[in-house]
Amino acid sequence: MSNARSSAIEKALAALDALSAQPQAVGLPDLAVRLELPRQTVHRLLGQLERAGLVVRDPSRERYSVGPRLAKLSFATLRSLNQAAPIRAILQSLVEEIGETCNIGVLDGLDYVYVQRIECDWPLRLHMEIGGRLGAHTVSGGKVLLANLDAKLGRRLLRSRKLAPATSHTIVRIGRLEAELASIRKLGFALNDQENMDGIVGAAVPIVDPKGNVLAAVGVQGPLPRLTLEACRAFVPRMRQVAERIARVWFD
Repeated sequence: MSNARSSAIEKALAALDALSAQPQAVGLPDLAVRLELPRQTVHRLLGQLERAGLVVRDPSRERYSVGPRLAKLSFATLRSLNQAAPIRAILQSLVEEIGETCNIGVLDGLDYVYVQRIECDWPLRLHMEIGGRLGAHTVSGGKVLLANLDAKLGRRLLRSRKLAPATSHTIVRIGRLEAELASIRKLGFALNDQENMDGIVGAAVPIVDPKGNVLAAVGVQGPLPRLTLEACRAFVPRMRQVAERIARVWFD
């Protein structure tokens, strides 16, 4: 590979790193300063990345953010075979210890997307496929991730579409949900009190990268009365240990 080609790839990766590190869209002048490159060079580079679907441009403000193709690549990476085995082994140990179904999920807009999931051995359990989506406001993992978004981004996201109720317990009023998310940020975990499905409760904790960014969540769920909210709270310390182990596999 030529030095010029290598340099182009490095510049592209640096641009994607800079964009993904920001909680909101970034303007061309700011990005050029961050990359220490001429604006013309950055503009040309962003155009190439935009055509590849890796970034998107807001034409009204000339600001750039992460594109759908990069998000898909991120999900694929989290599910990739070279990491699936150790991650699933860690998650399996948690399932065996607490006896309930556990999952790992990420946020995609207002959806909570399962990237790993291991079912428990009980005949009565909730079946969901890897790649399955649920309203983030209806499940503990989704609420953990919403709670840890940048404040401005979180407010815009919650108001980007009407929050649909999954059950009579689902929190759909923005003010009440924001209060719930503030409490989750303080506690460091979230509970699901039948908010996605009647009779199903759960809990989740964040998976944090070395820079302190919350990128995913570890969750547990099960049916009442076999699993209670009190039991979910009791699982939190162990779930945090598992989240730390997963983070080491992903980022070390």
